[in-house]
Amino acid sequence: QVQLVESGGGLVEAGGSLSLSCAASRYGFGIRAMGWYRQADGKQRELVATITLGNAVYADSVKGRFTISGDSAKKTVYLQMNSLKPEDTAVYYCKFTNFGKSDYWGQGTQVIVSS
Repeated sequence: QVQLVESGGGLVEAGGSLSLSCAASRYGFGIRAMGWYRQADGKQRELVATITLGNAVYADSVKGRFTISGDSAKKTVYLQMNSLKPEDTAVYYCKFTNFGKSDYWGQGTQVIVSS
């Protein structure tokens, strides 16, 4: 069974940085897209950033502050988060999409940004 494991979350002060990573295991498919999503308390899960066939897309709220990168050979996706704001506080989830457009999700990692 495919398993995606995120790491790198934690508590940081506003203006600080965190780096998230997500590694897939037992993933025997090609990778069409890799991405990061987040869900804050009481809110719907939202897109943060994705890479689809090499093209990166960012939510407006994180443009210029977050950078997504991926290594298909290592089946790992990263999210570098700089200039963090309290409103970035959420559980962050990674997602892989194969060429059959099936999605695989990680279990989530908590990011808390204190003001």
